Amino acid sequence: MGMDDKIEHKAEELKGQAKEGVGKLTDDTSMQAEGKADQAGADVKQAGDDVKDAFH
Repeated sequence: MGMDDKIEHKAEELKGQAKEGVGKLTDDTSMQAEGKADQAGADVKQAGDDVKDAFH
């Protein structure tokens, strides 16, 4: 697993957190949902990274 992938996945998680935060501030429920979805996707990718690392 490359470090670039790990950085990209962490950036996706942070982007999701930012979207969710902005959505809360602006009372935009769809943006909050997008942020949560981005975070969930990043979490899945990070879990995959961990599994791949365990086998190396």
